[in-house]
Amino acid sequence: MSKTVVIAFANNKGGSGKTTTCSNVGCALAAMGKKVLLIDGDMQQNLTLSYFDEEKALEFAQNGKNIYEAIKSERDLSAYIVETGYEGLDMVPSTSLMSSIEFDLFTKWQREWILKKCLEPVRAKGYYDYILIDAPPTLGGWVMNIMCASDSILIPVEASPWGLFGLANLFDFYHKVLELSPNLKVLGIAVTKADERKKYFKQTLETLQAMEGVYLFETYVRVDSAIEWSQDNSKPVVAYRKTSRSALEYIELTKEIIKNVNR
Repeated sequence: MSKTVVIAFANNKGGSGKTTTCSNVGCALAAMGKKVLLIDGDMQQNLTLSYFDEEKALEFAQNGKNIYEAIKSERDLSAYIVETGYEGLDMVPSTSLMSSIEFDLFTKWQREWILKKCLEPVRAKGYYDYILIDAPPTLGGWVMNIMCASDSILIPVEASPWGLFGLANLFDFYHKVLELSPNLKVLGIAVTKADERKKYFKQTLETLQAMEGVYLFETYVRVDSAIEWSQDNSKPVVAYRKTSRSALEYIELTKEIIKNVNR
């Protein structure tokens, strides 16, 4: 790959499987020999807790190794990267202090571009093949920052009656971001928490397939208790239980993502 690709995992609907997808796609990419940087942009710290226990996450908050300190000081993101323990996979952790990020951004000059400026030195080094950013389930100045710093957006959607709720708002927001970052693409929609036995699963697929100009990934991730066990053990499921159904589906989804990025 000739350059670092930055993908934002975004959905303003909570429970979409966004963080789980970001975590597992990142781990799968690293297992395929790619150099990957994960950025936890959510104050809930779920991406951080996908790889580290609460004690370690607290340590990152106390020693300043987190995304909040980087944005607050507007410094090169390289200084805030930590190793995950998986070869080729690093992270910029989050902290609960991110709850005030909207206020902090409001006081800054050219606030929509803060993350992009902090990330630029990392991209310029060309060490990482992929940088994956887990956005919070909101639409505001921080998510705009994340999108402006990204090449494309991947949208995980839960296959449930409420899964499509707010998707129109997300696309409206995306089109506003295009005014600032006209090259930003929607990489595609990935269906998560799928249960083929339920009628609404088929309805969700049909609705998404009917959307014009938006790619729907062929691979969807089904409901699997292995995901919950992996989260409880602070590991992505593709590493925790490699032969589980969801792990294999995330690997296939990752392969599909690579193809789409290179189209």
